[in-house]
Formats: sequence, structure tokens, C-alpha cells
Amino acid sequence: MAEDVRIDEIYRTVSSLPPGELAAFLAVAEHGGFRGAARTLDQSASALSHSVAGLERRLKVKLLHRSTRNVSLTESGKYFAARLMPAISEVGKAIQDLQEMNQAPTSLLRINSDANAAEQVLMPLLTRFLQSQPDMRFEIVTDTALVDLAEGGFDCGFRLAEWVPDDMIAIPIGPEQQHIVVASPAYLGCAPSLNQPSDISQHRCAQLRMPSGAIYRWEFQRRGEAISIDTKGNLVVDYSRLLLAAAIEGYGLAYVTRWMAKSHLEDGTLTQVLVEWTPPYSGLSLYYPRHRHISAGMRAFLAFLRAA
Repeated sequence: MAEDVRIDEIYRTVSSLPPGELAAFLAVAEHGGFRGAARTLDQSASALSHSVAGLERRLKVKLLHRSTRNVSLTESGKYFAARLMPAISEVGKAIQDLQEMNQAPTSLLRINSDANAAEQVLMPLLTRFLQSQPDMRFEIVTDTALVDLAEGGFDCGFRLAEWVPDDMIAIPIGPEQQHIVVASPAYLGCAPSLNQPSDISQHRCAQLRMPSGAIYRWEFQRRGEAISIDTKGNLVVDYSRLLLAAAIEGYGLAYVTRWMAKSHLEDGTLTQVLVEWTPPYSGLSLYYPRHRHISAGMRAFLAFLRAA
């Protein structure tokens, strides 16, 4: 109840101050004088001076030092301007957001994503969203490495949940992920037995080079035991679909996502091995900076993703 009374007092105080006087004072404070403020507000300098003088009389506080040569803020004026600016800025944002809420989203959204993640989950969602919002535009830029969204001019990113930086807002999207070890039946028919991850050392493996230059280590887990394995082979690629292609052609073992290998497992082109050692893990997330202004288009897309 006390808070309601305080808010009512604030309303009465603000309503007693003509908006033109506040606008005149803030413009003078921002431009450091009446002439610059007059150009901004398209009023005469004398009219603005009269408005600020009226504000000072109502508040019973001197806000400006005036002389024939310049105008400067008093200590009270500096304090008042510093407190008003954020509030006025919030009012402006509220008006902008309200206007955007009542308009069909038409903005361009730039998304940075891993290529496989975009193909598996993001593209089907985007095509559905665009059916309901045909004026929206998207640009998808794929990178293996994690990039700085602000530096790259991106609205959001799409990556495995474990890769999302802590200072981002993340929305989980899609099913759990799973990396598995696969090979062709022809290769397995004449290769050494493969019962545990340590047996991989006896096998030829298609290897993936990461953006850092390192060869990706295969990760395994079973009943709380987690290990990473260095592989060996004479085929190194920088795109995971080439790993799949190598396995299909009978080169050796490949470490790929179940989603990527699904159809080949179903038709018998590939066989999964070390099944107990490759459990699923957290899926993909769309993420964006916590403190960035959200456009109408981005807001509509986020609402769609949460519903989907």
C-alpha cells in the first residue's frame, strides 16, 4: 500500500511539470547550450530559455548557470539530468517496443551456426517460421569455431548447449545429440575386434581437424567413466560429412552424429560399434546477448521457437 501511495505522489509531481519544460532542459543539458538544443527541437533559443526558467521556478531549484557567453549545468542540474536521461531513454524504448509489437516483423536476422546443427534443426524451423512471417529475412553463416556475435554482426548463434558462453541467454532447441562410432560391414569383417575404446588404437580412423588445428579426440562414457581417445589414420578432413563418406567407402572407423548416420545405419551401409560407450548428451541451443535490444523480428522468432 505504501508503495502505491509513493507511485501516486510521483505521478502527481510529474504531471505538474509541462513535458516541454523537461524536454527543453534535457536538450540544453545534452547540447551544452540553447542554440544546439534549439536546432534539435526546432524552437527558438529564447523559447527554450523561457521553458527552462519555468521548470526552475516550479522545482524551486537553479538548474543552469547563464552568462552572456555560455550556459552550464549547476550541480543540481547535473544531478537532475543524470537521473532523467536513463528514465527518458526507457520511455523511448517502451514506445519503440510498443510500436514494433503492433507491426508485422520485417527485420533481417543474421545467425551464426555450426553447419550440421543448422541443417538438422535450424533450417526446418526457419522454413516453418517464414511461412507465417514472409516479410522476415534470415542470413545463416556457418562456422565450425565459436565466434563473437557482436563482432561478427550476428543477432544470435546456434550451437551445442555446452558451447554457449555463460553470459548469453540460451533457448534449448531440438532433441538430445549423440556421437557414435561407425564403419562399413566390409571394413569390420576383416578388421581387429572392437570391444572397448582402447581397441581403437588397432584401427584406421578418419580424423577431424578442429579450427584450432588440433585433431579431435573421440569421447566415450559408460557408467560414470569418461575417457578421450587419440586416433590414428592417414585421412584428415575439416568437415564431418567427409568422415561419414570415408566410413561408407570402407576406409575405417568414423566418429559422427547419429542424426548424420541414421539412414545408413537403417539400410545396413554402416554399422555402429561401441554402442554402450556413446550415450546421448545435451542438445542444441539458440543463444543471444543478454543486454542487447531485441527487435520485433527477433522477438517474434524467439516466441516461435519457444512454442515449437
